[in-house]
Amino acid sequence: MKTRTLLALCLAASALTGGAAHGKVIAINTPALSLTLDRIGTLPDDQQPVWRDYVLRSQLQMQVDRQSLVNELEPGQEPPPPPQAVGPSAYNMPIDRPAEWYGTAEARQVADTIVSFQTPAGGWSKNQNRAGPPRLPGQRYANDAETMTQDPGNFDAPHDRFWTFVGSLDNEATTTEMRFLQQVAAALPGDEGDKYRESFVRGVQYLLAAQYPNGGWPQNWPLEGGFHDGITFNDNAVARAATLLGEVATQPQYAFVPQYLRARSATATAKGIEVILAAQVRRDGALLGWPQQVDPLTLEPISARNYEPRSIASGETTDILEFLMSRPDPSPEMRAAIEGGVAWLRSAAVRDYAWERVGNEGRKLFPRAGAGPLWSRNYDVNNGQPIFGDKDRTIHDDVNNISEGRRNGYSWWVTQPQRALDAYENWGK
Repeated sequence: MKTRTLLALCLAASALTGGAAHGKVIAINTPALSLTLDRIGTLPDDQQPVWRDYVLRSQLQMQVDRQSLVNELEPGQEPPPPPQAVGPSAYNMPIDRPAEWYGTAEARQVADTIVSFQTPAGGWSKNQNRAGPPRLPGQRYANDAETMTQDPGNFDAPHDRFWTFVGSLDNEATTTEMRFLQQVAAALPGDEGDKYRESFVRGVQYLLAAQYPNGGWPQNWPLEGGFHDGITFNDNAVARAATLLGEVATQPQYAFVPQYLRARSATATAKGIEVILAAQVRRDGALLGWPQQVDPLTLEPISARNYEPRSIASGETTDILEFLMSRPDPSPEMRAAIEGGVAWLRSAAVRDYAWERVGNEGRKLFPRAGAGPLWSRNYDVNNGQPIFGDKDRTIHDDVNNISEGRRNGYSWWVTQPQRALDAYENWGK
């Protein structure tokens, strides 16, 4: 097993010598392409209609979503302030409480707020306090980004600061709301639970509408452009959507979902697995790991934010492997994907190095006997070496040489791939 890479040795040496001797800028990050009608026009003629229909449906749905807020206000009435951003949804939208809790007044208040923030498309935004008050008439469905400058050099800057992440799978959005609603509906089997069941069904319709013709899901739908249009494995978006739809198709607690939607959910899950298998990175015939996101048309790895280069990503690989290993009766293709991903994680592991704070310099990678294993967040698609990005779009070969703020503001070295390796030991048996 490969326990340390040549680059890791360079990183350790640079940490001891102040960093300048070995680290360098090796590339400049480039932005991901949006899914556009012009790009679709380059596909073979027989592939274009279904993709063109998808984009046009997305554009129409965004118009409907926007107009819905206007319709809620009286002429001349000012809209309320947008909802305030908060931390992870699990804090205010728990999905792991005892079953009886979901019938309480507290849980129903959360469910009412969830329903109020559902978009006409059927999805939800991210990072909102679902334990807070319901949405007011004319209030936006999503937090705003009014403080973000419209900088074309910032890959994360939205096209419209006042309309972003309106319907998203990012940060576990939409699928978490749906799981919460299902549990409240289960605790209220009578008429009281109907509005929660209806909201859940609209969520199923959202996931089906948002799925690309090839089986992937974008980060945001309706489409927002840029890297948000990429098939998104980050935050386990594709696997979470496919998992939930697979449960809708087969598990009895979802019997309230119309049968035709349950049948479509089964098909959607199968297509989601197909695109996962197709997006796995291959090098010299070997199956490796998965990127954070891939282009919806080419399935090639793409960048995300300025400091997130196209790469093989250890965290996303972990999530996908866990998803694939959870599937019943895996096909030979799924087994091969799992074996390839596990072998790649084993080869990429780095031992005898620590990723911790060093004095007042913040986190750094440095040698420590017996430490690890660690994995880099990102690996170069072509040569497999760890890579690290900075806000100025520079890509480095040494994490210790990127800016202190970016070095401390991102998990550049991680441990979660060990979860997949441990799960594989049981799965293989």
